[in-house]
Amino acid sequence: MQLEYALSEEALGDLAAELSPLIRRCEVDLKNPRHGDFPRWKAVLDALPLASPATNYQQAAVLLGEPCAEQNSLKDQLMGLHPWRKGPFTLGGIDIDCEWRSDWKWDRLAPHLGSLQDQRILDIGCGNGYFGWRMLGAGAKQVIGIDPSLLFVMQYFACQHFAGTQTANVVLPLGIEDLPETLSGFDRVFSMGVFYHRRSPVEHLLHLHRLCKPGGQVILETLVIKGDENQVLVPANRYARMRNVWFLPSSEALLNLIRRAGFKTVECVDETTTSIGEQRSTEWMQFESFAESLQATDNTKTIEGYPAPRRAIFIASK
Repeated sequence: MQLEYALSEEALGDLAAELSPLIRRCEVDLKNPRHGDFPRWKAVLDALPLASPATNYQQAAVLLGEPCAEQNSLKDQLMGLHPWRKGPFTLGGIDIDCEWRSDWKWDRLAPHLGSLQDQRILDIGCGNGYFGWRMLGAGAKQVIGIDPSLLFVMQYFACQHFAGTQTANVVLPLGIEDLPETLSGFDRVFSMGVFYHRRSPVEHLLHLHRLCKPGGQVILETLVIKGDENQVLVPANRYARMRNVWFLPSSEALLNLIRRAGFKTVECVDETTTSIGEQRSTEWMQFESFAESLQATDNTKTIEGYPAPRRAIFIASK
């Protein structure tokens, strides 16, 4: 497992000192994990075959590692980290068709980003780090991703194994609430698929503002509903079968909130209804997926009767 490098000063650069208390906590948590599946996941990583480093971050299926000799056994090993949510990837010659076609979201976002050349980026709720690799492909100098899901972090370690140790995309097993209050100075802060899970959405926006350097940008991608600046949906219980969805504003309402959080400028650059082609069950994510969250006779509504998921991307400058 490449934990030692991911938590090293070499990987974290001048953030290592400020993050040192968190680094020690990550080390303890990963050596004494509470998740019952951790020994099985670690066994998968420990058994991965040696691979010649190779990378292509600019294609839809991020390529990491030259093809390994034993393709069948490698596929079985990587299946041990099921379910794969964000992707796609090609790891050691194995094509991993993940639940989300995350490359579609990247293709909607990338034309609006401008240059990422030599930028330091924080990716909040990064999952297994898929978008971090795409950011490196767009020229980023360093991407630090955080995600509290241990399985996704283990998937990142598998990706890192094939990419080679010296990578500028690092994923740490942390949530945004774990970050020090003083942490700031990122050129870009990405929060994609996180906002609607936060119980205090305005506090999330204020935190994103603090993390960004003056003149930097926050990229916020979230679920929205149609409507004017006064329209907000707070689900009574679940939304599209998800328990932890708290706040779905219209794009106009969210633009107002982002301005109130102190950003100088903000623009909604994309708004797209989610399709069953973008999120679906696959060999690498065999559970029920997006199609099962919609009404069978009316796919414009969730099974709870709410408007079907619609996602918007906002770019806000500090």
